[in-house]
Amino acid sequence: MSIEPEAPEPRWAVPPVGGWTADDLDTLPNLPPHTELIDGSLVFVSPQTLFHSRAVDFFNWQLQSLVPHDLEVVREFTIDIDRYNRPEPDVIVVDGEIVQDPGQTRFPAASVQLAIEVVSDESLTRDRETKPVKYARAKIPHYWRVENHDGRAVVYVFELEPSTGAYTSTGIFHDRMKVSVPFPVDLDLTAITARRRAAAPE
Repeated sequence: MSIEPEAPEPRWAVPPVGGWTADDLDTLPNLPPHTELIDGSLVFVSPQTLFHSRAVDFFNWQLQSLVPHDLEVVREFTIDIDRYNRPEPDVIVVDGEIVQDPGQTRFPAASVQLAIEVVSDESLTRDRETKPVKYARAKIPHYWRVENHDGRAVVYVFELEPSTGAYTSTGIFHDRMKVSVPFPVDLDLTAITARRRAAAPE
C-alpha cells in the first residue's frame, strides 16, 4: 500500500530582528506583486475590485494629460519614506528629473508631489489613518484618497499644512473634481464607474 507524500508546508519569509527594510523588497525572493513595507512588515495586496482598477486607470491617464512638463505620473510604484517604510501608492506625481533609469524600482518620498490611494476593504485603515500620517511626515505636499460610496467615486483631498506638518482637508468631491494645486485639474468623476457602451451603429 503506497502512502501519498504529505504536501509541503508553505514557507513564509521570517522577518529579521527589527523587521524588514526598504532594501529587502528588492532582494526577497517570490514576493507577490505590489508588496509594500509598512513599519518593517510586509503587506500583501488582495485581488483588485473593478472599481479599484478603473479608478487607478482613470487618475493615471487623466493626470498624464494635465501634468506640467516638469512632473511625471507613475502608477503602483514604491516610494522610500524611511528604512522601514516603503509603501506603494496607487498613483504618484513626481519631479521629472528623478525618473532617470528604466530599471528603477522606487523613488525617494522627497520627489513626490502628490500621492493617490484608491481605498479597498482591506486597505481602509491604512489609507485613512496609517499612510496619511507617514506621507505627511515625509512632507509629501498633496494626498488624495478615492473611495467607492454606493457605486460612486468620492475623492477626499488633503494638503500639507506647513506649520503643523499634518494634512488638512481642502475638499470632498463627488461628481466633479476641480482643484488648482498641485496643478489645475478638472475631472468628471462619474466616468470612473460609468458603464462602457459600444457606439451605436449609424
